[in-house]
Amino acid sequence: MCADIVNDEDEVISVGQLNQQAKRLLESQFRGISVLGEISNLARPSSGHIYFTLKDEGGAIRCAMFRNQNSRLNFEPENGDQCILKGQVSLYAPRGDYQLIVSSMQPAGAGNLMQQFDELKKKLDAEGLFSQTSKLPLPTQPRHIGVITSESTAAFQDVLTTIKRRAPISQVTLIPATVQGDTAPRTLINALHQALEFNNTNPLNPFDVILMCRGGGSIEDLWAFNNESLAREMFDFPIPIISGVGHEIDFTIADFVSDLRAPTPTAAAELVTEYFFQLESHLDDLSNQLLHNFQGTLKEKSQKLLFTSQSLKSPVTLLKEQSQSLDNLEIRLSQIIGNVITSAKQDLKMTSSVLHQSNAMRIIEKFQGILNTHLQNIQHHISNALVKKMFVIKNLSTNLSAVSPLAVLDRGYAIVMNASGKALTSSDHIKVGDTIHARLAKGKIISNVTKKE
Repeated sequence: MCADIVNDEDEVISVGQLNQQAKRLLESQFRGISVLGEISNLARPSSGHIYFTLKDEGGAIRCAMFRNQNSRLNFEPENGDQCILKGQVSLYAPRGDYQLIVSSMQPAGAGNLMQQFDELKKKLDAEGLFSQTSKLPLPTQPRHIGVITSESTAAFQDVLTTIKRRAPISQVTLIPATVQGDTAPRTLINALHQALEFNNTNPLNPFDVILMCRGGGSIEDLWAFNNESLAREMFDFPIPIISGVGHEIDFTIADFVSDLRAPTPTAAAELVTEYFFQLESHLDDLSNQLLHNFQGTLKEKSQKLLFTSQSLKSPVTLLKEQSQSLDNLEIRLSQIIGNVITSAKQDLKMTSSVLHQSNAMRIIEKFQGILNTHLQNIQHHISNALVKKMFVIKNLSTNLSAVSPLAVLDRGYAIVMNASGKALTSSDHIKVGDTIHARLAKGKIISNVTKKE
């Protein structure tokens, strides 16, 4: 519609429509610009907003800086101050006033913060405060981590949460400091001194590393970390310092002079806990590998047990074989006894025949001795055969008992079967709610599965 109004000279619009279209045009074309000028007609109403005019020799523009923006200023602007304003050109439609809505303000000329930053950076760099050879090595396994920041900031909570998650065995101690405003550099330096005093009085639990953190913000918000005195204290500090100030795009003097710069407070906490995090990951890998190896070994042993059980003869088969062996022994024993009896009968018959032909008593006595000898031999053979067979039966019975499943049950084990009577070898073969039967040495237990592992 804006383009139609501009191009169509015959269209009639209201003053309010004109101002609204002009407002949209200005805001879309002049977004995020920086303007240099002198402040005049400064007004501070009770609302907390700031209204003033920014002028130079070529013109002037009305400006408005609302309370949520001007509350972050680190100086008090006054009439006559040369300042650089950053904001958006707009139009106050009710009056048709062309104005600049200010989002940030900083002194210009010698007070320009970026100019001061660049000058201090060059100075300290030339003195060697940023040299990599001066950086202290960070501990790989810090037990005690000091955090210099404000307790009320979200940055501290982010750091604390990250360290507890990645390295719960590390101790974290807050060394409180102001991280914004004119007094902030002094409180940051005092926090460093407190850390040194703590280490001197606690040699058994000293700080291994210091995190200096705060969240993101404008250059004014972060200006405390561009202090020269703070930079020199950090350079001479004997404990490694990690700087985690602002967002990834923010850089401060503290970042350059610290032993390691992290793009955010959370990243600083991740850097200092990297060893513990990697160790935990490595332990998880080892645990998984151990479990995999155990499962593989268990599967291998289960297969061997299955093959062995399949090669074992059934107790019923063994009993049948032993019964058949006993039958064979009984048949052979009967044959031996029959042969002995037959031989004795033949001898008796021969003896009877001789008795008829010779002296009966003498012959009877002679053959009575022979008969006794045969009888003793028969008894001896029978006794020996019985002893041998009973020994064989005893050994077979012992071996049979050793491999009998019932003997295993007597030692406290049980055979667990599903509802159809099939023995279970793995929890994978059942599910929660199934009915299982446990055969014990004496009796049986029927139960339902409520949980499996």
